[in-house]
Amino acid sequence: MENFDAVIVGAGAAGLFCAGMAGQRGVRVLLLDHATAVAEKIRISGGGRCNFTNLGASPANFLSDNPHFCRSALARYRPSDFTDLLRRHGVSFHEKHLGQLFCDHSSQDIIDVLLRECAAGQVTRRQPCSVLAVQRVTKGFELTTSAGPVHTPQLVIATGGLPIPQIGASDWGLRLARDWGLKIIETRPALVPLTFASSEWAPLVELSGLSLPARLTCGGGKGAPKGALKGEFLEDVLFTHRGLSGPGT
Repeated sequence: MENFDAVIVGAGAAGLFCAGMAGQRGVRVLLLDHATAVAEKIRISGGGRCNFTNLGASPANFLSDNPHFCRSALARYRPSDFTDLLRRHGVSFHEKHLGQLFCDHSSQDIIDVLLRECAAGQVTRRQPCSVLAVQRVTKGFELTTSAGPVHTPQLVIATGGLPIPQIGASDWGLRLARDWGLKIIETRPALVPLTFASSEWAPLVELSGLSLPARLTCGGGKGAPKGALKGEFLEDVLFTHRGLSGPGT
């Protein structure tokens, strides 16, 4: 049985960043991920250039039953803190639109920064390595992994959500939370286009490929469920041959 001060399951953006910061604070960290490739979701994001933050990020951009959480999180680590980190690593970037920041070269720049931060924290990273079972014990957690058993007093689940199973996304974290009796908000598709019947959309087909900035509102409309969250934001909407897409949708 190996022992670590903290075990982090999931070596995506959140897991890598958490591991690096914890390691640099003197925590002996083990980082595990079942995928073969490192941080594939980072690699494919932003068309391969990783839209890594937004200069205008504020609590107003988040919908949550607990609005105080994002206020605290954003106050503790601001977009400028991350851009300062990138500058220290010599990564160049640019603002594309509405405060969206992208790498000048490649998403790999972000992955390399996070891996170097982990190396600076002497993080032990095992990948691919599957977690077969997790058991709560008196002094923390015992994990059965494909590389052997591990004990830790602190466990971080950073396995992400369900989109893009082709690059390793799974419901492992959700299943674990359910097994432990944690309250789960049922998932539903979010990053999806709005499609229309061909007859209804026919007059707008010629606009396919065009985008325009729009002010979008959600929640609170006629027929909205009681307690539905309300929000409003500015983003681009893209016309396609079947409906609407783009960041705004």
